[in-house]
Amino acid sequence: MFTGIVAAVGRITRVTACGDGLRLRIEVPPQFPMDDVGLGDSISIQGVCHTVVARDGQGFEVDTSRATLAVTTGLDAAGEVNLEKSLRLSDRLGGHLVQGHVDGVGTVVAFEDVGGSWRLGVEAPTELAKFIAHKGSISVDGVSLTVNSVQGARFEVNIIPHTRAVTTIARLQAGARVNLEVDMMARYIDRALSLEKGVK
Repeated sequence: MFTGIVAAVGRITRVTACGDGLRLRIEVPPQFPMDDVGLGDSISIQGVCHTVVARDGQGFEVDTSRATLAVTTGLDAAGEVNLEKSLRLSDRLGGHLVQGHVDGVGTVVAFEDVGGSWRLGVEAPTELAKFIAHKGSISVDGVSLTVNSVQGARFEVNIIPHTRAVTTIARLQAGARVNLEVDMMARYIDRALSLEKGVK
């Protein structure tokens, strides 16, 4: 479980074949210390929950399955990635509850400076539209954000300077693909309502 508050931007430095998927080597900056990370721990990489299979002082390695690669983006090549260690019960919940289970890949349709902050517009897969609500929460590449407006499957969020500076959000432009995870409460409510309708 995560909060969507990115701790640091790391870099995938090596991608090698591993079974039907890939093994990734992620180098980390000083603000993401590895002394409290053990084998088997969960780390969110670009919004996707992974299990640490190797580690040292400079970084760690994870395995990514073909199934995960098929429904996410940004994990199959070298490049910068958002990182967050798993939530501890004593941690502050600064964002919202994020599982690291990507629901779909969206496409950036706009990213513009609106005077002191940036407006990010994303077209989500049609099947996710019912889970995205005005003032609701959504995770974009592992970053917890508040939906400012929504029309159909297209939504907009506001990016403050701090978020733009400490995540990979700044590199986005129209046409970029992003990992999306909807608010888990919306998924559970939808499931409960569908079962209720089925009973009736």
